[in-house]
Amino acid sequence: MGDFIWPQRSLVTGTSHAGQGLIPPEDFARLTFLNGTGCRQCALPLETDLGEVSLCGACAAKPPKWQAARAALQYDDAARKPILDLKRAGRRDGLATFATWMALAGRDVLETADLIVPVPLHYRRLTTRGFNQSGWLAQALARHTGRAVAVDALRRHRPTISQGGLSARARHSNVRGAFQVRPSRAAEVEGAHIVLVDDVYTTGATLTACTRALKKGKAASVSVLVLARVVRPGDVTI
Repeated sequence: MGDFIWPQRSLVTGTSHAGQGLIPPEDFARLTFLNGTGCRQCALPLETDLGEVSLCGACAAKPPKWQAARAALQYDDAARKPILDLKRAGRRDGLATFATWMALAGRDVLETADLIVPVPLHYRRLTTRGFNQSGWLAQALARHTGRAVAVDALRRHRPTISQGGLSARARHSNVRGAFQVRPSRAAEVEGAHIVLVDDVYTTGATLTACTRALKKGKAASVSVLVLARVVRPGDVTI
């Protein structure tokens, strides 16, 4: 009765629907799930998935700083609205659903994880926005899996401009050296197998900078787990 009077709003389209759940079947079918497949080091979809030995050409030539990367969704037209609603509007009702998808995609890296750590915002941006969507995802993932989480393990000690619209090279330059392990969390990071969480993997610049900081903090390993992976160059504006 409640769904009839106050119908759900689809996470994918934002339109009301009378059914159960946040995503009606027709909208769910529009999403492209990666489920942790593709290149094992950058989560890029591949024409042929060879399991644990799957690597794209770029990662074979120059491996990322992290050990592995997994993504739940492909960032495309269907995934754009739920992600931007989370990132820019603070819509939280999909967090449990997102965490379920991420846990499925990252089940192998989560099995050995000691600590889940989100990509942080600079305190000025956090104060202005009022939330960190990556922190929300990390907390939801911790609730779903029972793994420990430290939302403040990393700090962005240097403010950076928005990555949106920047080239891959400019993105890396923008965030290089911008992160460090928070001293109060140093003991937890040292020797830990860490899953680094973010909402979207675009060029990997921010994830690389965070991984460098965690390794400088003597983390045993770092794996990346994101809600969505940008595949098409035209989507790099996020």
